[in-house]
Amino acid sequence: MSKELTRWMDDLLQEIDTLRFERKNERRVRVDVDSKSVHSLLELLRGRASFVHLSAISCVDWIDEGEFELVYHIWSYEMNTLVSVHTRISRDSCSYISVYDIFPNCAFYERDIHEMYGMYFEGSPCMDKFILTEWEGPPPMRKDFDSEAWVNEHFDWQDYHPDWLQELETQGGGIAIHPDEQRFSRRDKE
Repeated sequence: MSKELTRWMDDLLQEIDTLRFERKNERRVRVDVDSKSVHSLLELLRGRASFVHLSAISCVDWIDEGEFELVYHIWSYEMNTLVSVHTRISRDSCSYISVYDIFPNCAFYERDIHEMYGMYFEGSPCMDKFILTEWEGPPPMRKDFDSEAWVNEHFDWQDYHPDWLQELETQGGGIAIHPDEQRFSRRDKE
């Protein structure tokens, strides 16, 4: 990106008071903004700076800080630049406004974050499960989800030692680490 475009982009970003931005290199910009300004910033970047491609929305669970971090990755083909817009949302509210009106393809990412983290996006066209359709447990990507405890609570361990595996073991093959020696506990051993 030319120095003129770089200055123009930097000036544009300064139009929103509540953000901080850091140019990682000539093609990457990180923007930190409060949650109330994300929608305005995305509209500004799409409308005036040609950031027309939402590549992804990612989510990070900052459990110790009681927050989720949403990161909107948007790309400008004209500027050949990626902007990552970071914002924090309270884990307690676990609800945020969809950006579907700006980037319709966000519906997939918002649906995924809803399914994996339990965050609801108001205004998104569909918050139905699409990967964990049979899952009745808590959102599995939250850091307070204990997968081992959940498995122990919902499933019974069964010994699996079929004839073909016994034959393999007599020939020196088979299981490298016996289940009792693995990190995961067994109910009957507690």
